[in-house]
Amino acid sequence: AAKRAGWLPQGDSSYPKASHVGFGLVLGEDGKRFRTRNTEVVRLVDLLDEAKVRSKAALIERGKGEEWTEEEIESTAEAVGYGAVKYADLKNNRLTNYTFNFDQMLNDKGNTAVYLLYAHARICSIIRRSGKDIEELKNKGTLVLGHKDERDLGLHLLQFAEVVEEACTNLLPNVLCDYLYNLSEIFSKFYSNPECKVIGSDMETSRLLLCEATAVVMRKCFDLLGITPIYKI
Repeated sequence: AAKRAGWLPQGDSSYPKASHVGFGLVLGEDGKRFRTRNTEVVRLVDLLDEAKVRSKAALIERGKGEEWTEEEIESTAEAVGYGAVKYADLKNNRLTNYTFNFDQMLNDKGNTAVYLLYAHARICSIIRRSGKDIEELKNKGTLVLGHKDERDLGLHLLQFAEVVEEACTNLLPNVLCDYLYNLSEIFSKFYSNPECKVIGSDMETSRLLLCEATAVVMRKCFDLLGITPIYKI
């Protein structure tokens, strides 16, 4: 079917390929199959549009309407809204049912795309506030993982390739979502530790490089999940 639709080449190449997999149901808050009030099937495009509208309203409520251009608000609202819907679906094991809830998926706390996108934006803000040229630091700086929280973060970053392989082999994107959320939590623990001060510390260069490595891996995860990262909030 995929070949007839033109999504895949007609030959017998092993990649790219399509696989049929089982999946659970999307449920409404009443515990039944997710439908409109008229018992019609809900269109994905309508869910994405509604998520964008709600995301934009949240940004304006945070005062971004006075700080950002309309284009910045629109692009951020789209990235966050669309990302929230995608992530809410992908973070669950595809074999299980889950309940569709806008309030939960647009929450900026917990295992949501909003939380993860904001976390990435904050890391980018840390690097910008340092005033350092991160590309220059990559060429000349040295990464030293002297503190336990630094080592924990570094070791988690090193697991990225292994996690991607597992997710692809088993066709389970939730494995990558779990990794991404845990990465954000481990980074938060590192950054909130006074002993791991980044800007203005003797270890500033090394810790900025660790921040950059975290942001890069987060962006790779977002890309694999079809989510657009944001760089400020």
